Amino acid sequence: MIGIIATIKTKDGQGAEFEAVFRELSAKVRANEPGNKLYQLTKSRSEPNTYKVLELYADQESLTAHGQTDHFKELGRKMGAAMDGRPQIEMLDSVD
Repeated sequence: MIGIIATIKTKDGQGAEFEAVFRELSAKVRANEPGNKLYQLTKSRSEPNTYKVLELYADQESLTAHGQTDHFKELGRKMGAAMDGRPQIEMLDSVD
């Protein structure tokens, strides 16, 4: 399993718009990507414009496929309008 923590900062006043687009994206990921095991948006308690996406994929092929889907490309662009810069990505390997 491959884990990802994506830290995303949003522009002031854009949190609700970002969350709405993410909800649409996460529904499509869950419905269309069997190799995705977790795709969860979380929001910082101490920094109101900071979000973390917790992701878990069965293998590298599933992760690669995720980034190539039409829904990720389309909705990623829509989310980008609300974001304050690029996400910070941390890659993780599962320990069994």
